[in-house]
Formats: sequence, C-alpha cells, structure tokens
Amino acid sequence: MAGGLHVHSEIGELRRVMLHRPAGELLNLSPDTLGPLLFDDIPFLRVAQEEHDAFADMLRQEGVEVVYLEDLVAEALDAHPEARRAFCERWLDESGVDGAGVRSAVSELLDSLPTSRALVDKCVEGVRADELDLTPSAHASLADLMALSAGRTGELVIDPIPNVYFTRDTFSVIGQGVSHNRMWSVTRRRESIFGDFLFAFHPDYAGTPSWYSSDQPYHIEGGDILVLSAECVGIGISERTQAAGIDALAKRLLWAEPDSGVRRVLAFSLPHKRSFMHLDTVFTQADVDTFTVHPGILGTLTVFELTRGARAGEVSIRQLDQTLDAILARALGLDGVRLIKCGGDDAIAAAREQWNDGSNTLAVRPGTVMVYQRNAVTNDILCREGLDLLEVPSAELSRGRGGPHCMSMAFWRDDL
Repeated sequence: MAGGLHVHSEIGELRRVMLHRPAGELLNLSPDTLGPLLFDDIPFLRVAQEEHDAFADMLRQEGVEVVYLEDLVAEALDAHPEARRAFCERWLDESGVDGAGVRSAVSELLDSLPTSRALVDKCVEGVRADELDLTPSAHASLADLMALSAGRTGELVIDPIPNVYFTRDTFSVIGQGVSHNRMWSVTRRRESIFGDFLFAFHPDYAGTPSWYSSDQPYHIEGGDILVLSAECVGIGISERTQAAGIDALAKRLLWAEPDSGVRRVLAFSLPHKRSFMHLDTVFTQADVDTFTVHPGILGTLTVFELTRGARAGEVSIRQLDQTLDAILARALGLDGVRLIKCGGDDAIAAAREQWNDGSNTLAVRPGTVMVYQRNAVTNDILCREGLDLLEVPSAELSRGRGGPHCMSMAFWRDDL
C-alpha cells in the first residue's frame, strides 16, 4: 500500500484512515454560539481528547494506519511555496472578516505563527479579539470599530470550526477519487478549504481525480455517502444533501474520465430532521450481508436508482419499489441482507440510541465494527447477532452528534 486512495466498499479491511483530534476549537464554544455552530452541548475537551485518543489507539491495534487532517494539510502547505499565502487569503475571505483593519490584524497573527501546523490549528480554533492588535485608527471602518469593542470583552472575531472532528463530511473518498463537498451550513463551509488544499498540494494526494467541487452551488456532505461496492454508491437526500447535488455527483461518477468504476447510484430520501441528518446516522454496513439500521426509517424511505442514460452524459432515473433489504441485497449482488435494528424493538431505546449514533458503525473489516460504548442496548443486540465490537468511550465525543463512522474518513480499504 503506497500513497493515494482506494475505497471500494464500506467493510473491506481498513488500512488507512484520516481523523482530526479535537482541540482548542471546543474551548471557543459558548452557550450563545451552540446553535449557530451546530452543537447541543459543550464537550469537556480533556475527556473528549482522551476518548478520541482511545479511538485512534483501537484503530492502530487493529493494524490501521491513522493519519490526521491537521498534519496532512500542514504538509500540503509546506510542499508548495505559494500554498500558505493562498490558504490564508481564502480562509480570511470565507471567515466573515469585514473591516480592513481587522483583516490586516488577523493576517499579521497568521503570519506570526511559526509552522504550518500551528497555522492550521489556529484556523480551526478561531480567533478572539483579544489576540489581535486592534489599535484605534482615524481611518477605521465601522466594522473595525465594532471589532475593537468586542476586543474589550474577549469576544470572537472569527468563529471556530468545531465540527471538523467529523472528518467524514468535508470530502468523500470514492474509489480512487474524491468528492470535495459543499457543506450545508455556513459554519462548516470553511472545512472545504482543508480538503481542497490537501488534494491540490500534498505530495501523496495531488492529482487525485475529483468527482465533485466545493464551489458547486448545491450542498453535499460526506455522511450521506456510502460506498456500497466498486460499482454502487448510496447517497442520502437529507437535511444537508440536496437532490440537485446528487444529480451532479452521479453524472460525474457515471460518466467520469478517468472512469470511476461506478455504474449505479442509489439515492435514499430521508426525513429532513436533525436526528436523521445524514444517511450514515440511519444505517451503516457492518458485514458482507449485514447493516445496522434505525427502525424509524423502515417502510418510509423513497429510493431512486441513477444509471447511465442512452446517450453520453445522460442519467436515467427510476424509483425503486422494493423494501430496503431487497434494494441493498440487489445492489450488493446477494440473495438477502440482515437489517439489525438500533435499540431492537424497544421504541424508547431506539430513539435514545439513535440520538447517540447507535447505527453509526465503522467497519474495520467484515464483521468487526467500532461502536459507541454508551449504546448498550444496540451493542448487546449486535453481539448476539455475531458481530465483533470495538467499543469507543463516548461520553463527551457524542455531544457533537456523530459516531465512529462520522469521525473517520477511510483512505484505503482492501478489496473484498
């Protein structure tokens, strides 16, 4: 296994995975910013880091190479003499800095950081007004004066990017290529910068085929993308992924040059609500013929199949009328699949453990999955169904509303 990307399933032996270790960005959360920054509570950083380190160590013990987003982006910036300046300019453009004086002060702060890794960390962490030299000027704009006022109370000038530890969403590895996703919320949109610069400049990943661009007008998030096989990709039409975005991504995958290998895209229409925010919050694959599933979606999903049309560049769409298990079995070329319900038949346990990502499993290999330790009812059911579980401590990590699948982006899996 060399550099590059290779993901043709959700369950092949996991060889390399990308994570982000939560850091100072969580310290810049406050009760007033939880809603805009998409958090329901403020995680205790030290414990969240201990839990995340345990997650990474468990992966390593299973033979997986763990790489970190922050390291890869820093290496990309160091690989090209103009990359760091271009990165800073784009980050400033997308950070909502309106006053020229404030922008200059933030730029000076970024320039003062000694390493590219420190720069990446600061861009994730956010910038407080009291970190800047905001000396009053006769030429200050109204925006500058408001920032100066904020500086007296230590308020944020630039918001943190606290959701970045959910590395599944920002870009998606499909086959040997990558979808550079456009995030649904303004607060997460800056995350796309990291993936764009990684794949533009990193020596191991520059030149990777691109299936979607973050400057597209339609939202797609990686939690809605499941690589079911080399020829079939499942995508959720959800709160955070638009049908028009799936149209564009499917057309590119089906007709790509170089060939993506994808011949079928399944689009699953989900309820547009926070607890079902992504496809991988309602089902993930655990074994060759086994999926974990939230029972609330059974019998409610509308599924469409997108394939090549009669002429080059055309996409044919048809609605599938079969049950979810029949659709998945056909997509995988199997006689049947098992759907193991999160929480079993206990409606309260299902709702509670779905909220804490009981269906959001990460397969290390077929039949061995990483789960959140806190979902005891679901985990007991999975064990009784013959799956091997690696239980991740999750009291604090779960406050961000994402599980092991959400917190990881596979870079390399062996073929089945």
